[in-house]
Amino acid sequence: MDTGPKPAGSIGDANAILGKGAEFEGKLAFEGTVRIDGKFSGEISSEGTLVIGEGARVTAEVSVGTLVVHGDVIGNVKAVNLVDLHANGRLRGNIRTSGLAVHQGAIFDGNCSMTAPTDA
Repeated sequence: MDTGPKPAGSIGDANAILGKGAEFEGKLAFEGTVRIDGKFSGEISSEGTLVIGEGARVTAEVSVGTLVVHGDVIGNVKAVNLVDLHANGRLRGNIRTSGLAVHQGAIFDGNCSMTAPTDA
């Protein structure tokens, strides 16, 4: 039974998931959408969407199309389309993006450079 469209970044949209309790260190490159609910450190690159789940901890240099943050990110972020920091999200690092949404309760500690979508 289809219950209609799922919110962006929901588990049903993800091509891959690093689950809660999992830890990974290295380089991650992907297409589509990836969700991290565990711990990751290293480098992440994609033209797709990266979702950092609530309780996740990512320490990485991130270069993606869209970043959705519900957990903790430490590192510099380049997002061509959007960085979306939700109420429980925390980002410590510099952001370069064409779109930034910071919801009430989110924490952003760093600098942000807003660019045209083709420049990000």
